[in-house]
Amino acid sequence: MKIVVVGATGTIGKAVVGKLTDAGHTIVTASRKGADVTLDMTSPESIRAMYEELGHIDALVVAAGAAYFGPLETMTPEQNQQSIDGKLKGQMNLVLLGLDYVNDGGSFTLVTGIMMDDPIKQGASAAMVNGGIRAFVKSAAIEMPRGIRINSVSPNVLEESWEKYKDFFVGFNPVPAEKVAQAFVKSVSGGQTGQNYEVY
Repeated sequence: MKIVVVGATGTIGKAVVGKLTDAGHTIVTASRKGADVTLDMTSPESIRAMYEELGHIDALVVAAGAAYFGPLETMTPEQNQQSIDGKLKGQMNLVLLGLDYVNDGGSFTLVTGIMMDDPIKQGASAAMVNGGIRAFVKSAAIEMPRGIRINSVSPNVLEESWEKYKDFFVGFNPVPAEKVAQAFVKSVSGGQTGQNYEVY
């Protein structure tokens, strides 16, 4: 299959690319820099340009999406909008603008996160967009045309990022990126739709 991996240069993205490559798929990487295709998820024009450049694909995987972290009592609407633009709208637009480019029976796999189920301090904005993506996936699945499937993967904090984020995720048990990547493979290669694969 021809699979586009958005956020391919990140920790999860690299693990996903490795797993899908090992499975024999043709991978096209997309990111802000250092990838096969330059993509700004916050820009519909950039998303359109990517699809026009690549043409038809079999699957699109998203392992990216910026969200705002900060105390609720000082969070501004503008800061919250960063999460909406960077993770919620960005992923939704990849689906909405990509429907005509994904082949029959293809798939989209988006990314959410554990904070929507297990909140942390300063994570309200990120939790909000994660929950929005999960709801979008569940609802969109019943309307996807031509047998196209859509799922999401909800990762825990990663072992590879634990030193950086451990003060925010006190008491959590981090998971390896390889385990998260396997959930993306399940979404791409399996038959389910409307699912949120939790890797907690």
